[in-house]
Amino acid sequence: MARGGFPGMGNMNQIMQQAKKMQKQMEDAQKELGEKTIETTVGGGMVTVTANGNREILSIDIKPEVVDPEDVEMLEDLVLAAVNEALRNVDEMVGKQMSQLTGGMGIPGLF
Repeated sequence: MARGGFPGMGNMNQIMQQAKKMQKQMEDAQKELGEKTIETTVGGGMVTVTANGNREILSIDIKPEVVDPEDVEMLEDLVLAAVNEALRNVDEMVGKQMSQLTGGMGIPGLF
């Protein structure tokens, strides 16, 4: 019989310790990702978006020469494209980091 008189209790304690360790690693990874940034440029450098690993847009840089009052729709499209691409890049960065942490096991709902 295992310690404490219950079969399998030693294994349960080991599993709980591993879960706590993984939780700490996840918290550390999330903090690290929040400090990492992704910069995405579209339109030949006309619009640049910077986002962090928490999917927060930190800045949008628009070159003055792309601002045309007669064609606001083009500027809107460039900003939209830059933001969406930045968020896709962040998702890719997060996915790579989480894959390293989980050993490639796709655990749903981690980030």
